[in-house]
Amino acid sequence: MQVPAHFDYQRATSVDNALDLLARAGEEARVIAGGHSLLPMMKLRLARPETLIDINDLADLAYVRADGDVLRIGALTRHAELLASPDVRRFWPIFIDAERVIADPIVRNRGTVGGSLCQADPSEDLSAAFSATGAEVVVRGPDGVREMPVRNFFLGPYETAVGDGELLLEVRVPIRPGTGSAYEKVERRVGDWPVAAAGAVLRLDDGRIADAGIGLTAVGAARFAAPEAEEALRGRTPDDAAFAEAGRIAAEHSAPVSDQRGPEDYKRHLVAELTERALRRAAARAGGTGD
Repeated sequence: MQVPAHFDYQRATSVDNALDLLARAGEEARVIAGGHSLLPMMKLRLARPETLIDINDLADLAYVRADGDVLRIGALTRHAELLASPDVRRFWPIFIDAERVIADPIVRNRGTVGGSLCQADPSEDLSAAFSATGAEVVVRGPDGVREMPVRNFFLGPYETAVGDGELLLEVRVPIRPGTGSAYEKVERRVGDWPVAAAGAVLRLDDGRIADAGIGLTAVGAARFAAPEAEEALRGRTPDDAAFAEAGRIAAEHSAPVSDQRGPEDYKRHLVAELTERALRRAAARAGGTGD
């Protein structure tokens, strides 16, 4: 039987209290909400925090709401709440696509948006979706509040810009007219980690691509992004030729590794194919003709 190493447990009652507990516990403290990523790592002794600070009572961090030209998502928002949000469905269907293929209802009812981002698992679906949308994150710590692009938030596998004593509070996704988005994933079985996945965002203006975002996961893409493919799309007509070229560029600049989910060349092929599919669906949604 696998059991975690010994740890102290504290339950926060507010954001201020959580920050105070983090400051007192020191650098070996970890925050827990859903726990679906952290607890298995603790059981395997891959993570050995000295203190766990439970933030499940911080209801003021659980919300999804459109606020002017920004969709605001609290860090403690459960996956199921993101999936059920009419604002998300209206403005950013990429998250609906992604949430539908994340794990199962049990995990989605407990796992949180903030937990998924802070884990920075190289195969995490929401990280790629947020990277594609150009989202920003809000982090608070002893030195005050910091805002940063989500792509700057991701530093590497299982590593983020959240420092000791800091807490992720919110994710902000811009709402822009003429934007469509989509997420495509290949998995070995329903709810599994992806073999490869791609998210796409297109903003159209006068029949051309004014801006593009592409997020990739499980294929070694730095910061879950494909900036070279994005650049190749800007100013182009949103057609199959442009999408195929973007898929090819995304595949060239990804760095998949062979493992139990498939060989490198297969994953690279998936990057090209899934990027093209996601772009095609995003373009249809931007034009008001998608699902």
